[in-house]
Amino acid sequence: MHPHHFRPARAARRRLRTAAVTGAVSLVLLGTSACGGGTHHDPGTRPTAPAATASGATAGSFNGIDVRFATDMIPHHRQALEMAKLAEARAATPAVKDLAGRISKAQEPEIATMSGWLTAWGEPVPSPGGMDHGMDHGDTMGGMPGMMSQQEMQQLAKATGTGFDKMFLTMMIKHHEGAVEMAKAEQAQGADPAAKKLAGDIAAGQTAEIAEMRRLLEQL
Repeated sequence: MHPHHFRPARAARRRLRTAAVTGAVSLVLLGTSACGGGTHHDPGTRPTAPAATASGATAGSFNGIDVRFATDMIPHHRQALEMAKLAEARAATPAVKDLAGRISKAQEPEIATMSGWLTAWGEPVPSPGGMDHGMDHGDTMGGMPGMMSQQEMQQLAKATGTGFDKMFLTMMIKHHEGAVEMAKAEQAQGADPAAKKLAGDIAAGQTAEIAEMRRLLEQL
């Protein structure tokens, strides 16, 4: 057979090879545009929401008021725990001891919750014992109304009997009133839903305890 009879066959094979190469290049380009190292997105997808902490707060939902609320309420709660532990051990009235136990039970997990929020938000957690009771925190100094001074805490630690109970209730009423004020500020100006919910729980719970403590004072 004459050699020119093979030319159409060779030309056909070249066309097939060219089509294969072109198809492979198209697939590579398609894959690049689809993946693109995260620079191209399907218009139908949505960005992933910020990860939530175990306590419900999210890393992108807070504002400065939320941070201030948690940062101030942690040492405020710690002082309440210090007072409550004294009452659990030294109160002469069973009802006062019972109240002190309930205060401890409520506020210890709240401290843990708020500490978790600050960590999730990239903010420092107040260290235990970091509160300077030597300053007069009886008014709104430092944004923490209701805080007891070091002198007041020392007086409570020295009190005994019914005198201790009266002093504890009087001080804790003032302390709770400060916490309610702080919680209401968070409810009004905070942004994080979980923080605002906790603030509402604190305001409601401690308002009820204030009424209970006032009744107990009247009975002593």
